[in-house]
Amino acid sequence: MTIDNTTEIGWELYRSFLGVMDAGSLSAAARAMGMAQPTVGRHVVSLEKALGVTLFTRSQTGLLPTEAALALQPLAQAMQRAAAALQRAAKSQSSGIQGTVRVTASEVIGQEVLPPLLAQLQDTYPDLTVELVLTSRVQDLLQREADIAVRMTQPRQEQLIARRVGVIPLGLHAHKRYLKKHGTPASLADLAQHALIGFDEETPFVRAARKAFPIWSRENFALRTDNDMAQMALIRAGYGIGVCQVNLAARDPNLVNILPGNIPLSLETWITMHEDLRNNPSCKVTFDALLTGLKSYMAS
Repeated sequence: MTIDNTTEIGWELYRSFLGVMDAGSLSAAARAMGMAQPTVGRHVVSLEKALGVTLFTRSQTGLLPTEAALALQPLAQAMQRAAAALQRAAKSQSSGIQGTVRVTASEVIGQEVLPPLLAQLQDTYPDLTVELVLTSRVQDLLQREADIAVRMTQPRQEQLIARRVGVIPLGLHAHKRYLKKHGTPASLADLAQHALIGFDEETPFVRAARKAFPIWSRENFALRTDNDMAQMALIRAGYGIGVCQVNLAARDPNLVNILPGNIPLSLETWITMHEDLRNNPSCKVTFDALLTGLKSYMAS
């Protein structure tokens, strides 16, 4: 690999490179980025020349990334996250609460719990923009993938500000329609006679849950899905018995808490952000609003 050290590589070249990696063709990348296709093509060619590598090969289905492109992609993505974080920080430095704050949370918390909290925040600070990223993957706050994270595990990095919100109790729930048809379990042993909804892939939480609650194992599930919202939808549809947040299920009068107090499962909840953002007014009000709102949800 021969790199042209006399050429300073601009960020726009990497941006176009990532656009083509995501879209698979110059035309699709150009449309997604709002650029002209020849411009995207020139950027890719210029980056290849500056780095001394071939990034894409042509095929009948579009452009295929080379090994060099695949190796460079995570580094370029880190640059992209840093550029986005820089823009968010710059927009939030003027007086008043404004600019963009990027928040990440699980799908259940993000879809079922946060919307009213964020709506109230927007009413109070109409110039504040929130980007909400819903994923079960732990977003890296140190790499500025997000500004604030709602996590179900205690963060260990010293550079993060972390506040423990509390513990969200979990319980077994089923729709009244399912229980009317199949009966209500009177003991943990009775669960073996019912359609259980659970996970497909093992995670640290699932392994820990199985140790405390042995029947909650993959081979006993009548339906398996790793999507928490899908599990919630299946419980609401009357498919079977599944685990969900007690506070959330209590909102639906058709859901019944099965064997309350006998399920040793809970989610310890934390809100975190990078310590560099402690003096950022927009991040601070968002952090405080989420902390207050989640504590209220747990107390409901």
